[in-house]
Amino acid sequence: MSLQASVIMLGVQDVNRARKFYVEGMGAEIEQDHPGFVRCSLGEGSSKLALYDWEAVAQDAGVPAEGSGFRGVSFHFITATRQEVDETMRTAVAAGATVLKEAEAAEWGGYSGCFSDPDGYLWKVATAG
Repeated sequence: MSLQASVIMLGVQDVNRARKFYVEGMGAEIEQDHPGFVRCSLGEGSSKLALYDWEAVAQDAGVPAEGSGFRGVSFHFITATRQEVDETMRTAVAAGATVLKEAEAAEWGGYSGCFSDPDGYLWKVATAG
């Protein structure tokens, strides 16, 4: 058996704000919606996304809730075209994201940009090559 990421859970400061960003802004579909917890579908072939209160995630994992800055992880969305990269970046900004790196041609031959969601999670949007 190989390891699979069935659900990616993000600890967030404000579950309602995160729900609005991912569901209303980025088009995720709610599968479960409870006080302090939301699980969404990101589409066929993708892992699920769970949004859970930051403190509760830390408690569940048995670690301190304090932490800031780079978390050592970023999420990547690979698109077929540069236009899809640009469209995704515009959609994210309209939903409340902060652009960290404008989309541009990459030295490896692709095209990519980066944004952070309202809780600071990093997303890279890129073409495959």
